[in-house]
Amino acid sequence: MHPTINIATKAARRASQIINRASLDLNLIQVQSKQPNDFVTEVDKAAEAAIIEILQEAYPDYGILAEESGQTPGQGGESEYQWIIDPLDGTTNFIHGFPQYAISIALAKGNQVEQAVVFDPNRNELFTASKGGGAFLNERRIRVSKRLKLQEALIGTGFPYRVFDHEDAYLAIFKELTQKTAGLRRPGAAALDLAYVAAGRLDGFWEFGLAPWDMAAGTLLISEAGGLVSDLSGEANYLNTGNLVAGTPKIFTSLLQTIQPHRTLRLQA
Repeated sequence: MHPTINIATKAARRASQIINRASLDLNLIQVQSKQPNDFVTEVDKAAEAAIIEILQEAYPDYGILAEESGQTPGQGGESEYQWIIDPLDGTTNFIHGFPQYAISIALAKGNQVEQAVVFDPNRNELFTASKGGGAFLNERRIRVSKRLKLQEALIGTGFPYRVFDHEDAYLAIFKELTQKTAGLRRPGAAALDLAYVAAGRLDGFWEFGLAPWDMAAGTLLISEAGGLVSDLSGEANYLNTGNLVAGTPKIFTSLLQTIQPHRTLRLQA
């Protein structure tokens, strides 16, 4: 296992201790609204601080992009390496006691994600990947599913909940895929959804308006598990556009072909 994966795993497990303790009495948690339907808790902030402390102690010169605290340069100034952190992906699930959330930590070199950790504290499932080194669940190699046909596929997605600019396009895609697939699922934590694609539990995934910390780790997991990932144009610009399509090679192609005709001009940017 790559040394940075070991450190990121240590950081994720430290954050999970904070999250698990807080989950024992959700009524005591202070919840704030960043914008409509977008919540942050003291748990998110404490988990993020714990992650950053461990990462900075081990790699002080690496930059950080974190959901709650934003962008922080390394001690030596600008670095080609940057940690991308979501301390609690699925905050809305967490504050409702719905056990579908995860910690996501990725390490990027320039525009390329090279290391990934997604940890599910409820199931004690640790998903890891290193570029060129494969993807793993609790140190066992994982691969995307072998399903070839869209009509047999279970597809994950994320419903719009903050910005509704693309609601009509989303609903049109949802309607078509409801008729063309074995089923659609929206558990509410994109990082975990992507890890499930890598592990073969979902056959594909799509969502609009994601942030880099939602998908950086998960997309590397899929790539290293033999899947494909792109933006809505079929290009690799998803970390910038926030729009994502992923899946097994065959399902990815069918999913992208289904989605593309529904793109509005804004979704083509």
